[in-house]
Amino acid sequence: MAPVRHAARRQRGSFGTRGEGVSLVGFRNKNMKRRTWRPNHPQAFAGSVREGQGFAFRRKLKIQQNYKKLIWREKKAQTSRESQFTDRYPDHLKHLYLAEEERLRKQLRKADQSLLEQVDQPLSEEQVDQPLPEEQCSIDQALSEEHCSIEQPHAEEQCSIRINSITIPKKNKKKTSNQKAQEEYEQIQAKRAAKRQEFERRKQEREEAQRLYKKKKMEVFKILNKKTKKGQPNLNLQMEYLLKKIQEKN
Repeated sequence: MAPVRHAARRQRGSFGTRGEGVSLVGFRNKNMKRRTWRPNHPQAFAGSVREGQGFAFRRKLKIQQNYKKLIWREKKAQTSRESQFTDRYPDHLKHLYLAEEERLRKQLRKADQSLLEQVDQPLSEEQVDQPLPEEQCSIDQALSEEHCSIEQPHAEEQCSIRINSITIPKKNKKKTSNQKAQEEYEQIQAKRAAKRQEFERRKQEREEAQRLYKKKKMEVFKILNKKTKKGQPNLNLQMEYLLKKIQEKN
């Protein structure tokens, strides 16, 4: 018996023939743009191929972070150091402590001013020649202990010599900025003048050496350039020059 062939079943409502591979999804809107497939895996490196991987930017951020840390640590250490050396008074007695500090400061300022005035005033000849009482007493005690028969005028002369030997300190005058600038300018000018003189000296020595060298070369050229009557080089003079040169070396 011949095999039975099953007829191809066609679904109702399907368009197209058997050979047309019509999808079962249905029709899509032609105006819709088709999405491109992109993988979801994480990026292999930070940044892009065109702009680089961002190494310099990350290094810059790290340096900025370290700099901010250093500034924060310095500020913290400075505040702790300041709080360590500042005086903290109780609130109900603070005004008394501050008033006492101001009084002591004024007293020290007055004492310093009086000392400066005494130093600035020049001593007269009588005050310089007059012996100091403390030194006079110390000399008298030393004389009594050593049992030396020294007269009183001699002790007075010794005291006056000591007083004269004492150097009275003068007030140190601070230099102004104009004076400092003038001194610096003079130093720079002196250095430049010394350099200029050194340059001129070396230039003269170099020119003198070149002149002597050219003169010597010209003499040698004249000796070696001499020719006979026939126009040939004079070998006798050349041999004499070579012998002279060898003798000078030896």
